[in-house]
Amino acid sequence: MKRLILLGSILFAFATVAFSNTHAAVTDNSKVVKETTHNVRTPETKIQVAILLDTSSSMDGLIEQTKARLWNIVNTLTTLKFNGKTPRIEIAIYEYGNNNIPSSADYIRQVTPLTSDLDLISEKLFALTTYGGDEYCGTVIDRAVRRLDWGNSRSDMKLIYIAGNEPFTQGNISYKTAIANALEKGVYVHTIHCGRQSEGIEGKWRDGAVRGKGKFFNIDHNVRIRHYDTPYDDRIGLCNERLNATYIGYGSMGYARKDNQARQDRNAKGISNANMAERAVSKLSAVYDNSSWDLVDRVKNDKNAWAEIEQSELPKELQNKSKEDLQKLISEKEAERTAIQKEINELAKKRQQYIDEQKKKEGDATGDDLGKAINESILALAQEKGYTIGN
Repeated sequence: MKRLILLGSILFAFATVAFSNTHAAVTDNSKVVKETTHNVRTPETKIQVAILLDTSSSMDGLIEQTKARLWNIVNTLTTLKFNGKTPRIEIAIYEYGNNNIPSSADYIRQVTPLTSDLDLISEKLFALTTYGGDEYCGTVIDRAVRRLDWGNSRSDMKLIYIAGNEPFTQGNISYKTAIANALEKGVYVHTIHCGRQSEGIEGKWRDGAVRGKGKFFNIDHNVRIRHYDTPYDDRIGLCNERLNATYIGYGSMGYARKDNQARQDRNAKGISNANMAERAVSKLSAVYDNSSWDLVDRVKNDKNAWAEIEQSELPKELQNKSKEDLQKLISEKEAERTAIQKEINELAKKRQQYIDEQKKKEGDATGDDLGKAINESILALAQEKGYTIGN
């Protein structure tokens, strides 16, 4: 229950916070800060989010909730701009309180490091399982603070979200010490308690957020995600299939990574058509960069890539092509990708407009208003750092 409490809580919280944008972000907070229009990523600025999940016992509903919110969260993060440019988005996942993890590791495991590989994050999320154990909040915070590769730029946004329902005080490392160390690195700590609010306060979850300069949330981890099906979801899905066809895997991992891209599409669609539409929208952002295995992204980001890629690294069907023919093919695929992304973007705008209209008609009941609280916490830090919301 804890594990899913954690991930689901976090993702649910984060997701409901989404800023609206032309890429169909999932909420309507676009008027909070001024808009910018650039979509060029700047490596110097990072938005880093570590999600610490209690996986100590089974809670299938919360796991499904978390899966359903992943791309919503990604689309939220990608709306933030710094000096008109898209920061590098990195997400890490830790699980804690799981007896499948050795006691020598304090029942804590790094599921992913801070990574911008969105397909990898999805893959690991869908593979999570639960098993009862002891939950050491201070220890997992300390582990994330010390072992993750946090940025050191003053413009970076660095956030930890930890979710669970057991007392925050368990374990050999005090949460007070761990959070103090986080603040020394400029990492803010938000806490998400699943259960009665009074228990969260008594269990020091609120105190952890106060000390971490973050927000304390109390949620109903059993809440079901409301998906808004629209007339545009199927068309976006078809565009996504065409978009995938523009990727050309290269290198030792090219085939496997391209296959994983399709697998994560299936995982998203398994949740709902609406979720698949949100994943497709995430592929419009500069954050969805696959230059480590996709030839089109690689050449787009590095015009000298040809000098580094061996003929043997190319797909077999391309190995006998001349350099000129390959360059022509890649240029064609890049142009095709750009056109499809533009088509998805236009459909995404109509989709979001349709969703906004449905919310007005039906009312957008989100339970305990967690989304507004999370939104405020993100905006507060974003504004402090000089971020804006862009298209």
